[in-house]
Amino acid sequence: MKNFINLKDIPAGDLRKILSDAKKRKSKRDNLSTLEVDNDKPLKGKLLVQMYEKQSSRTRLSFYIAIKQLGADSITVKANELHLGRGGESLADTAKILSSYGDGFLLRTDSDEKIENFSKNLTIPIINLLSPSSHPCQVLSDVFTVEEIMRKPISKLNICWIGDCNNVLNSLIAASVKFEFNLNIGCPKNYNPPKFILDWVKKNKRKVNIFNNARNAALNAHVVFSDKVVSLNDKGNKYKKIRDFKKFKVTSSLMKVTKPKSIFLHCLPRGDEVSEDVFLGKHSRVWQQALNRVHVQKSILLYSFGRLR
Repeated sequence: MKNFINLKDIPAGDLRKILSDAKKRKSKRDNLSTLEVDNDKPLKGKLLVQMYEKQSSRTRLSFYIAIKQLGADSITVKANELHLGRGGESLADTAKILSSYGDGFLLRTDSDEKIENFSKNLTIPIINLLSPSSHPCQVLSDVFTVEEIMRKPISKLNICWIGDCNNVLNSLIAASVKFEFNLNIGCPKNYNPPKFILDWVKKNKRKVNIFNNARNAALNAHVVFSDKVVSLNDKGNKYKKIRDFKKFKVTSSLMKVTKPKSIFLHCLPRGDEVSEDVFLGKHSRVWQQALNRVHVQKSILLYSFGRLR
């Protein structure tokens, strides 16, 4: 049993094994319909419990499909439907119940502390579907997409992030350490990544390059990432933040300073941080990116159950 909570805590070799397994499994899906089960049915008879405390489209749908394709089943619950935190039921007691009924627990939460506490009290694996500081499933899938499209290891590519320093970027920074790729971050002053993350990067003898100018960050990039400026976790002055990021929009003009065959990726939903012509244009691979969530998450599930081939 292995938890999948934060990329920084998972050995680089294990992450590479997940991607290798995903590549093999995807190659065998060509003639199968969406809910047809993989031939080896690796998780037949397993029940995965999913709990969502925040809205979800791609994560919820892609994990449902991933679970089905592995031969398992799932039940999805909302936090307000459980006794957790209500009527005196503690998180520890809820974890024991989940461990009794289910074989794995998938949590999308508004609390990093909650996911850590669950991991300490569960006797089944837990997978982080998103937390305030991390979005590991998204970013590992993005690494898969980059390598699939560019046909070379991500370590040989220049990766650029334009936008807010949020949970997706935190996981991308962790990935840059694990997969040893060059990462440029373009963001306004006072919006740099948290010091504890940069300290962790330095401790692992890596570095990320921070630019307070979008053009400088995107120069010669093979891949440009972006995300919504105002995210689900934002509690500050949203209008001020939008103003501060006005010069950090991914446009066709910005893409001209990247490599000739560069690609644009976005985890969705989108806002005004990317122009329509880029999002729907020749650089964009956002739909392929979204679909690959299914394939990589299947291998993440197998990793957590110790079933990687």
